[in-house]
Amino acid sequence: MAPVKLSGNNGAVVVGVGVGVAALSLSIAALSYFLLNQALKSPRTKPKSRKLISGKKLGRGIVDAIGNTPLIRINSLSDATGCEILGKAEFLNPGGSVKDRIAVKIIEELSGILSIVIKLVIESVMGGLNLSDMSRCCLGVDLLRPPPGQAFASGQLSPGGVVTEGSAGSTAISLATVAPAYGCKCHVVIPDDVAIEKVCLTFTLQPVSITHKDHFVNIARRRAAEANELAAMCERTIQKPKDQANGEADEGRKNHVFLSECTGGFFADQFENLANFRAHYEGTGPEIWEQTEGKLDAFVAAAGTGGTVAGVSQFLKVKLAFCKSFVSLCLYLEKNANIKCFLIDPPGSGLFNRVTRGVMYTKEEAEGKRLRNPFDTITEGIGINRLTQNFMMAELDGAFRGTDKEAVEMSRYLVKEDGLCLGSSSAMNCVGAVRVAQKLGPGHTIVTILCDSGMRHLSRFYKDEYLSQLGLAPSATGLEFLGL
Repeated sequence: MAPVKLSGNNGAVVVGVGVGVAALSLSIAALSYFLLNQALKSPRTKPKSRKLISGKKLGRGIVDAIGNTPLIRINSLSDATGCEILGKAEFLNPGGSVKDRIAVKIIEELSGILSIVIKLVIESVMGGLNLSDMSRCCLGVDLLRPPPGQAFASGQLSPGGVVTEGSAGSTAISLATVAPAYGCKCHVVIPDDVAIEKVCLTFTLQPVSITHKDHFVNIARRRAAEANELAAMCERTIQKPKDQANGEADEGRKNHVFLSECTGGFFADQFENLANFRAHYEGTGPEIWEQTEGKLDAFVAAAGTGGTVAGVSQFLKVKLAFCKSFVSLCLYLEKNANIKCFLIDPPGSGLFNRVTRGVMYTKEEAEGKRLRNPFDTITEGIGINRLTQNFMMAELDGAFRGTDKEAVEMSRYLVKEDGLCLGSSSAMNCVGAVRVAQKLGPGHTIVTILCDSGMRHLSRFYKDEYLSQLGLAPSATGLEFLGL
């Protein structure tokens, strides 16, 4: 077919129509982008203000005080390294630690509902794109399967129910702090080697493997099942005629670990429940981005459950971005290569080798050297020798080894120079921040997490007599223990 020649007014009309169609296409694309961006509730948006507005109730009690913690400059470390070293002051949460965030998220998890909405919106715009891998990377959820641990949102937990957990201390305290705000009880099982300040509710256990039925995490899991059995027994008794019940519920409750009314149990499962990851992907990460105005070069933290380092690193390094064409949108992952994320790992943990060599192994596991409890470290709540679902979400560029001696010396240095009395994991994180500063050189901005205060560690980490028995008594006068 011969080409059509345009001339005179006809050509002008056709060109005008073409311009109009192009403009309309751009408008549709812009509107689609706006609607999709709103649906996704991009985490780049400013964290919600919690200022009390006259005549408006906040409604959740102590829960409304969790998060939006200050990001403070650690002056001594910043001046010594030539970098801006900033610490997220998570010890200012009501329960005294970063674990307050995951306690709230685990109990009131709403991501299942949100994930379904996001999936429907995106697939309607994009024509059925398979988002399974993308969503698992970005949100910590496979949109094709319901996410675990939705507690209140899923009906697994209701007011009067019991939240159970196996914890080294801080998560136990956070759950006990938050649970009453939801009308729930809390039952925790903690190992026998934590500081006495953390022992609010404990069972006398010997250190055993996670595969052992009496590992503290597995006991907590059983407690949730027992609470459900008690609730079911009470329900059966209520449904029986009075003359057949014969005090069955009272007798069962009398010999049960839960001595009061119980509507069922829910195992928080902080190690494997991805609500842990999402609490930091949706909360801590965006707050750091907002507080630094996106001008940071590195993030570093230790890992126990892995939720903090995974959620923050995932948010900082992987972002949802959009590219526009005339009449279509495509969603893609844009890696932010400018922000480096690192792990600092304590003695006895295998995560350093996992990150640097791809093998979950530590020197304490060598033949002839394996210890009864391989985690012989003075630091609490960090270090692990298995991969958790939360840690597997992390986006890391490298890892550093930290020592107990470095953590002890760092804690004393920060008390003396900055007035910061920090817990053992926070001190280890600050060791990591200095290591990153040494690696990157002066002029960089580095963020870490100040997980909890030293007030919970006075009987061990801050007790020189105890440390002397382990050969860890502090002796440094400056930062010479890190080569500064």
